[in-house]
Amino acid sequence: MTTSVFEGREPWTRMVIAISGSSGLIGSALVRALEDHGSDVRRIVRRAVRSEREISWDPARGTIDTARLEGVDAVINLAGENLAQRWTSDARRRIHQSRVGGTALIARALAGLARRPRVLLSGSAIGIYGSRGDEALDETSTLGHDFLAGVCREWEAASAPAADAGVRVVSLRTGLVVSRDGGVLRQLLLPFRLGVGGRAGSGRQWMSWIAPGDYTRIIALLLGRESISGAVNLVAPNPVTNDEFARTLARVLGRPSLIPVPTLALKAMFGEMAEGTILASQRVVPRRLLDAGFEFSCPTLEAALRAELVRDTSAGRH
Repeated sequence: MTTSVFEGREPWTRMVIAISGSSGLIGSALVRALEDHGSDVRRIVRRAVRSEREISWDPARGTIDTARLEGVDAVINLAGENLAQRWTSDARRRIHQSRVGGTALIARALAGLARRPRVLLSGSAIGIYGSRGDEALDETSTLGHDFLAGVCREWEAASAPAADAGVRVVSLRTGLVVSRDGGVLRQLLLPFRLGVGGRAGSGRQWMSWIAPGDYTRIIALLLGRESISGAVNLVAPNPVTNDEFARTLARVLGRPSLIPVPTLALKAMFGEMAEGTILASQRVVPRRLLDAGFEFSCPTLEAALRAELVRDTSAGRH
């Protein structure tokens, strides 16, 4: 997407922003966008620092260089173990610790600073609602009780020390980011281009998604809009069923959508992860963003896919 983070009604003030998870799909794109528009971005990294614009931390050991957090205007916490793996007992531990332990470490560090940041935007996911069939879900909906929902509950709760110290905290309940650079879309491109793509399971499960450009613009809004705190759903206003997602992707690529992946095959390949993510049904709407007057540049899945795949073609990537 070429949409600027400055488009729309929100005035932009350049900030000093620290970001964890800056090498991931979302984080790397966000760093580029913020740096392109003059912000001083400090990456929170697990390795030894290589410049003054990096901050070292080790979530497993509970250490972070608090001195380098002094004076930042905002912190964006996006770190977390990849969910796309079999959820063995060890993977479940890493998924939990990377989100809950890492967020608690950052929140405690911010609470102890002499000059605290104005805002902490902290990662979460729409998995917090659990699998809910056709029920429309917004930020006031009840929460789920499965493994991923439980992790998300604790993930959000872990930011409490920062909120208690007066930092404005926003929980980023993010849906599927539709990016050709990674995630689900990148994995689907090859089979769909070969004409062997199709729905997953029954295809009736709802998928709530967000275009990368809109994600970046939402972050810009949340950094500057002091009246917004608490949970915010980062999804487009038009969720689709899995079958509709498959048919739309096939149409954009000019390919058929004929070969479904059976539910039993998905469970055999991925176990609990398949039930918690691929087969879960979450029909989530961005109520708080709509109430705040946010205007989506890609409100429909087809618009988002065409934006990503036209960019893919223009860049010469196949």
